[in-house]
Amino acid sequence: MSQPASFNEQQLISLLKNGDMQAFDELYWKYQKAVYQNAFKLTHDTLIAEDIVQEVFISLWEKRDSLDTDRSIGGWLFVSSYNRAVNVLKKKLRESLAFKNMALAETEADKESDLTGIQLEILEKAITKLSPQKRRAFELCKLQGKSYEETAALMGISKHTVKEHLSGAIHFIKEFATKYPGAGAVMLLFILGHISP
Repeated sequence: MSQPASFNEQQLISLLKNGDMQAFDELYWKYQKAVYQNAFKLTHDTLIAEDIVQEVFISLWEKRDSLDTDRSIGGWLFVSSYNRAVNVLKKKLRESLAFKNMALAETEADKESDLTGIQLEILEKAITKLSPQKRRAFELCKLQGKSYEETAALMGISKHTVKEHLSGAIHFIKEFATKYPGAGAVMLLFILGHISP
């Protein structure tokens, strides 16, 4: 079997859909840092963030058959990690407010997958409308988990300019998401409201 490291992301997704563990490992090591950072920013808890990383990648493996090779795996992981972090926060809130007996779990998994698809679609549409520099800064920092320094080096610009591009990208995506009615857009706005440039 050939080494997945030489494949692009679409090829890795195709291999993953066929149950290729090397492709899964390649995607894991490419994105696990970004997934952890996304989860930690919301939960402020290293153990919970580590659990979310495991859950997100288990979910990726379990849902590999339904992945679309034309869609960004980084975007899927970004939305999935935030949804899980928000669910943890909602659970903590319910427990702290003594709402333990609330029956909200009835179709939570179905709702989550529907919302994930809607959020991913909105996010992807917004990203395609960004300027090339803003898109690259957003993808490197938020979808791939690169630091400002790493992004600046890759883009050949200053760290300050990276922050400006990122701030502009997040502002544009928030504005774009407000044009979409429904829970998916609301949740995406909530997610974006909790990430700082």
